[in-house]
Amino acid sequence: MKLLRKALPLFVLMLSLNGIAFATEYKLTGRDVQNLPEWPVTISAYGGKLLLSDSPEMVPGDGITYQDTVSGDFRIFFHHVNDTKEPKKIVVLLENPGDYPANITVLRYGLGGPSSDYLRVGKDAQLQYLQNNNLYLVEVAGHDSKLLDFNLGQMIVEPGMLVNGIYDIQSDQPVTVKVMMLPVAEDFASFADKARILPADEHRLRGTFDGKDRLVIGNKAYTSKAGPVAVTLADPQLNHYVSGIDATDGSDVLNYGNYGIVYKLFLPTVHNDKIAYYLNPRGGVYAGGIGVKYRHQYESVLETPAGQLYFGENKITDFEHLGTFAGGQSVWLTFSPPGASNLPVKVVVGPE
Repeated sequence: MKLLRKALPLFVLMLSLNGIAFATEYKLTGRDVQNLPEWPVTISAYGGKLLLSDSPEMVPGDGITYQDTVSGDFRIFFHHVNDTKEPKKIVVLLENPGDYPANITVLRYGLGGPSSDYLRVGKDAQLQYLQNNNLYLVEVAGHDSKLLDFNLGQMIVEPGMLVNGIYDIQSDQPVTVKVMMLPVAEDFASFADKARILPADEHRLRGTFDGKDRLVIGNKAYTSKAGPVAVTLADPQLNHYVSGIDATDGSDVLNYGNYGIVYKLFLPTVHNDKIAYYLNPRGGVYAGGIGVKYRHQYESVLETPAGQLYFGENKITDFEHLGTFAGGQSVWLTFSPPGASNLPVKVVVGPE
């Protein structure tokens, strides 16, 4: 996949200060970074349902990893490794149980893999999803079925390889979503009719969750006089992991890491300041992307980190510079926990 990265005007986005320079200038030791003041924010859930299929993550045999019947606005996030000794296919099948055609719009999506480089798969899926240039339509006739993505049906997933997908969907009719692993030569619809639902692994990262998005808004305007501050994302104490229901057995589940949740972050800032934004991984090795939108005009999708696959082994100096912007202007960041990466992360904000 080729990463498209729009160039912003120099007065909008200045990338001269790297993460190590930032950490050195402010003498941020590991303890200091961890204990930067948290800027007060309000976090609100919105949007439709999230269908998460990440358990069993290491799929030991053919079957359905997750299924539920939904309509309207929803997101599918699946993350599975072929843990057998034979090539397989990992697909998402949409079944229409009704009499009328289901008109399905895929608003945006990201697909990574198949590959045994798990960090690369998660990063590729997220970068493609954030680029937001991949809308398409699927129509499923009444009492019929169709693959969510034709490309998935063509992929051969060798043993040990991971596939990660993120799909934002609108459907005008209820559809049954089935995430499946199956033999390469098997017919998708026939397999779905007879396939068993695989038991979840010990992490139980699957289910249907209300509120697939999070709006994160600063409670007051940031000023450079406050010095470096942080907003921590995908952390159970500050963000709360979303709870839901495993539709395959009715049990209560928790989305550890909030995988598949998309955060929209906006911090009001004071005029006449120049404010720098950074991403600092706190949980360990991390590889993803982040969307930046400035003044409702300029959009960019940034690799986190840029120039290398991952970072996070050194929590003291590993900062990715997201941009430096004039204060008092609209700056929106779009973040979602990438598959195969460690969490949480901190968005660090400070004077230029």
